[in-house]
Amino acid sequence: MVDNKSTFNKIYDKLLENYSYQGWWPLINYEGINPTKTGSIKGYHPGDYNFPRNDNERFEIIIGAILTQNTSWPSVEKSLRNLNKLIDFNSENFAENFLILLNEKSDEVKNAIKPAGYYNQKFNYLINITEFCISLNGRTPSRSEILKVKGVGKETADSIRLFAYKQKEIIVSVYLKRILFYLGFITKKNSYSKIKKVLEKNFEGSVEDYQEFHSLIVEHAKHFYSKKPYGVNDNILNEFIL
Repeated sequence: MVDNKSTFNKIYDKLLENYSYQGWWPLINYEGINPTKTGSIKGYHPGDYNFPRNDNERFEIIIGAILTQNTSWPSVEKSLRNLNKLIDFNSENFAENFLILLNEKSDEVKNAIKPAGYYNQKFNYLINITEFCISLNGRTPSRSEILKVKGVGKETADSIRLFAYKQKEIIVSVYLKRILFYLGFITKKNSYSKIKKVLEKNFEGSVEDYQEFHSLIVEHAKHFYSKKPYGVNDNILNEFIL
């Protein structure tokens, strides 16, 4: 795998130049938009890194990170809006009351999250992550702690750490792997952990840069890496092909 301290930052700069700031993580009750992105544009806050502004927004991000496993964000957005009809995301003791909702109205919750797919499985994962979040009593969990929660894999854990808790984590998404493979930076044998380790060693930036890097990778991939053959028309990053 390529180990180059300047290249990954140059890729980041190139993507930022083309797509501008993305404003992740989207929140359903926030009225901001991102007119530069593909797909759903509501709930984003380009250039504003004060999010999450409170515990409720942090917990909403965590719920979204669970629901977005193996599905698209528009499907998650539908599920979140359905959940918001069952419980006010801006209410006091959101996490605690959400756990009560999960325990007392399981059928309604499962129906609400159906758009996100795998709703029975994700329902159980929501119980696990909610109990975990409540047990933290407001502190920031380590990556290893989050990974012990059943239903939370590496990508989900890194998403939660980066966007909910503002900790530097490279998220090795399928999109990132497709881009790096096309550019010749990785082989298909390179593991999630290996790719993450090399990027975190070589990518220089703040937490905000890490957030933008992931967001820009996703946006770029939607244009050039969502359908096979991946990357063949990528006229933005072609200069980085090895």
